[in-house]
Amino acid sequence: MAFGVRLHVTGPRALYTRPEMKVERVSYDVMTPSAARGIIEAIHWKPAIRWRIDRIIVLNPIRFETIRRNEVGSKIAAGVVKRARAAGSTAGVYTIVEEDRQQRASVVLRDVAYIIEAHFELTAAAGPSDNEGKHLDIFNRRLARGQCYQQPCLGTREFAADFGPVEGDPVPHADLAGTRDLGWMLYDIDYAHGMQPRFFRARMVDGVITVPPPQSDEVVS
Repeated sequence: MAFGVRLHVTGPRALYTRPEMKVERVSYDVMTPSAARGIIEAIHWKPAIRWRIDRIIVLNPIRFETIRRNEVGSKIAAGVVKRARAAGSTAGVYTIVEEDRQQRASVVLRDVAYIIEAHFELTAAAGPSDNEGKHLDIFNRRLARGQCYQQPCLGTREFAADFGPVEGDPVPHADLAGTRDLGWMLYDIDYAHGMQPRFFRARMVDGVITVPPPQSDEVVS
């Protein structure tokens, strides 16, 4: 982890949706690696680097609550978007929210706080001006200033994440002591192979989840 980073992430609510729940949204117990990667990439990402999540440290007790939310019931079809792109026009690419709104229950996490530990690697897209020190400095500078390309979220867009450097030496709450099997959890989406979801068996030890590398046998499709 020569070029590793740490950041502190908090929020009043979070929703890391379990894909096996088809009707109502139900959150995983903790942040998923893909959600952690999304937060980091919102702060700094370039084609020249690839982020890897190493550990997720859960600081607050895991608590759930059920809420009801208004959602749009459907998505714009991918074919419509492709035709609009080919035509160079957005005509016909819309959805009428008032006609497609539905209310759904969601089981969400409340009062969450995490420390994300990650590192990056240079990719084949890195040019002569790219080096590890440069990108590490950019990330740490943007993190300290609270800068991001888009507002990072805690699973879904309506639950915004507050983020910043890790100050002091925060430790997980005493309720998180011991080993807890969190079951199969979404690891990330393999965009290079047809957006295939990948999973791993998540275990939390004293509030710490160690994330295996993507090539590990622990990560399966």
